[in-house]
Amino acid sequence: MKHIEATGPNADQIEFWNDAGGKNFVRHQAGLDAMLGVFGNRAMEKAGIKSGDVILDIGCGCGDTSIEMARRVGPTGEVVGVDISQMMLARAEHVAQRAELTNAFFELADVETDPLHRDSFDLAYSRFGIMFFADPVAALRNVHKVLHENGKLAFACWQTLAESPWIALQAQAVVPFLAEEDCPPPADPDAPGPFSFGDPVRLRQTLTDAGFTNIEMEDFGPEVALFGLKNIEDVLDFALEVGPAATFFELMDEPTQAKAREAVREAYQPYITDDGVIMKTSAWIVTADKA
Repeated sequence: MKHIEATGPNADQIEFWNDAGGKNFVRHQAGLDAMLGVFGNRAMEKAGIKSGDVILDIGCGCGDTSIEMARRVGPTGEVVGVDISQMMLARAEHVAQRAELTNAFFELADVETDPLHRDSFDLAYSRFGIMFFADPVAALRNVHKVLHENGKLAFACWQTLAESPWIALQAQAVVPFLAEEDCPPPADPDAPGPFSFGDPVRLRQTLTDAGFTNIEMEDFGPEVALFGLKNIEDVLDFALEVGPAATFFELMDEPTQAKAREAVREAYQPYITDDGVIMKTSAWIVTADKA
């Protein structure tokens, strides 16, 4: 597998997903896939995947979605998983080999800037891997080019942070323990990140500008066990190591960290069950046609 340089418009994302972001996702892959699988499967259902389809999996990460779709398309179909994280793709290749799949392939590439397999795909798909581009219109135009004439796009993305208390809660609980100079400025909702496609008006316009038609957005909000974990201590460990509060947590001394951890526990308390911290989510399941 080739090496990818942290350059170009997505340099920050390339650096992050080949360092802390990638390491954390690989380490916690089982829990994250357990939590996110329901969204990915819903997008697959909306896509209408058929035997023999050739599929591009954008931001495939550790390969869970690519492997599932490779099984669905069967031996006459193919799935090409593309990601910017070398360590996550190494995990994907390992899992695919163990599953003895010969129709799942993985490539290290930036979908926004790198040439892809032009006119090769029946479907472009993504499970929460499509919201991080510096120029989403340019990236989606690149995707548009590689679809067959009757090709389709299907993906899952989060709605806005305000509609995602499951992820906002931990940060809100931790911020009061930060020193004033460490408090974050208001986030730009359109900046690359998990919620950049949360606004349905912006999302629809982005897809339209990229050339897609017949755009449909399903409001999908199942209840999930946070991070696929049952034990509250494990949930807290994950939230403060990987979640949006992690960066803030690192700025605190140990006594303050202990207080912040208890504050997150208290915020989660109404949602704790025997099956984990169960909270409602808010995502868009999006489909669109090339023409």
